[in-house]
Amino acid sequence: MRRWFAFGALNGALAIAAGAFAAHGLKARLSPDMLAAFETGARYHLIHALALCAAALAAEHFAPRPARTAAILFAVGILLFSGSLYLLTLTGTRGFGFVTPLGGVAFIAGWLALAWSGLRKG
Repeated sequence: MRRWFAFGALNGALAIAAGAFAAHGLKARLSPDMLAAFETGARYHLIHALALCAAALAAEHFAPRPARTAAILFAVGILLFSGSLYLLTLTGTRGFGFVTPLGGVAFIAGWLALAWSGLRKG
């Protein structure tokens, strides 16, 4: 789970970079709606980077299997939810929009798996 923790921390750095890119590099190039979508992707990216770190720590202190499942689901959610919003705003291609809700479902399932880990004995 050390790798999951490191992966979460690296994703935290990427999320901060994405937010800075939006604020400084995209503000003049995107419509307010598209900029808000990119910022939503960065915000959820950062929140779930921290959740990845929490899942890695939970695997050490609680039930490891559901914590690992949570980490995987958070990573999938970042890829699908935040990734699709990044692609949508940077390319203008609306075809990525169908993937975004799948990422949201992965986030929800990840939080439920993390809760399950906390409720079970290791």
